[in-house]
Amino acid sequence: MEIRQYNPNDEKGWVHCRVLSFLDTAYYDNVLREKETYENPAIELVAVEEGHIVGLLDIEYEVKEGTVCSRGTGLGGMIWHIAVHPDFQRKGIGNQLLYEAEKISKQKGLNRLEAWTRDDAWVNKWYEKNEFQKVESYLHVYLVGGQELDGAIKSQIPKLYPVQAFAHYVGDQKDIITEKYKRVHECMCYEKKLV
Repeated sequence: MEIRQYNPNDEKGWVHCRVLSFLDTAYYDNVLREKETYENPAIELVAVEEGHIVGLLDIEYEVKEGTVCSRGTGLGGMIWHIAVHPDFQRKGIGNQLLYEAEKISKQKGLNRLEAWTRDDAWVNKWYEKNEFQKVESYLHVYLVGGQELDGAIKSQIPKLYPVQAFAHYVGDQKDIITEKYKRVHECMCYEKKLV
């Protein structure tokens, strides 16, 4: 297996790898049809096995403090995507991608990495095992149909009726939200200091 820089010819394989790897996670419906591009510089790596992309990691990083990351001081990098194809998971590919990305991040003068993820226990354990610290969280709330939307969302446009919504809950009454709505995920921020 080879870890190398992403190039535009990798896009189809990148998208396939990401879609398949996200199917068994709380982000199962976060489907991209093309690879994101970034406003700031990015470290974009792929893991390739026999000509197929089996892993990926994208970090958009700051050249000016506070332009990408949501916390901390100094220059940081945001992990937007990390994924390993389901047929290649549990082989250390994610760790190898992270190791290479950290090496490049340090060379670019970054002092930390930040990543946001949902409440999949195995994903959170992976971040913790790789020395990331959970530093904050809020809720992702999906509101679908009738009772869930009533009192929460109302259209100001005549004859336009919301049927579903996605919202962030940043308040203190998380228990009330998780009791009221069927699909709620805790979204957690992890941070790793680069030494």
